[in-house]
Order: sequence, then structure tokens, then C-alpha cells
Amino acid sequence: MPWRTEARAVFVYWLGRVHGVDNVRNSRILVVENVQETRDAILELLKHDGFRVDPARDEEEATDKAQRYHPDLILVSLGGPPEEVLATAQRIRIGGGVTQRTPIVIFSLTIVPDGTVEELAGNVHVIVPDNFDQLRMLLRHLLTGASRIQ
Repeated sequence: MPWRTEARAVFVYWLGRVHGVDNVRNSRILVVENVQETRDAILELLKHDGFRVDPARDEEEATDKAQRYHPDLILVSLGGPPEEVLATAQRIRIGGGVTQRTPIVIFSLTIVPDGTVEELAGNVHVIVPDNFDQLRMLLRHLLTGASRIQ
């Protein structure tokens, strides 16, 4: 029955639009991670979800790629003291010419407890996700332009 297939496709399209899936597909995410294996895993997961991803291994490369590609979101996962990771994220924003409207998400094991998300300031968010679905929800939320984390 072709009409059932078409009806299902329309419903899935509508459902995706309502939940922001269609709105974020092809969004560009700059992934800053200094450990190659971790960076590769994050890139693979994000690509699988339909995001365009640009990898960077350090602040200098991230700043350069931010200038060139104008990412919709920056995901920072660097080791180091929390203050230094936050300062690095802010320098990438300033040096890369990225506006305050562009969200920055920081993975941190020491700033917030596992499974929580916190907005620090200036559209900078810290997360230690319990699983990849939690990160997915945060990325979709931020990329659809929602003003506050629920």
C-alpha cells in the first residue's frame, strides 16, 4: 500500500521538524580534542547524526578553523585545569571571530558532576554526559536557537 508509506514519510518528516532534527542536520560543529582516538570517536558519532564536523587538536588549529569555517557550534574536550579549558574556549571564540551567539560546549570531568549540564556564561555550556543521547539532545537544543537549557 503506497499511501501508507507516503503517510509514514510525512509523519516522520513532521516529527523531525517538531523536534528540531531537520533544523540541525548539516550544522557545522568544530570539535576540539587533543586525544586522537577520542576525537575520531566524537567525529564518527556526529557524522552519523548528519552533522558536518571539523576536527582540531589544539587551540591554534581550532582558532584557524573557526575563522575559515564559521562553525554553528564548538565542542571543546581538552584535558587540563577547568579554568584553563574555559579560557581556551573563550580564546577560540575571540581569535576565531566567532560571535556570542555561537554556543560552545565543554566536556569537563571536574567542573560539574556526571550527567549534568550547566551554562557558565556567554553561551558557554559544560557537560559530562552519561551517554551520547544526552549530548545529542544538548546539541540539538543549542543549534535550534533555544534560549535556555531545560
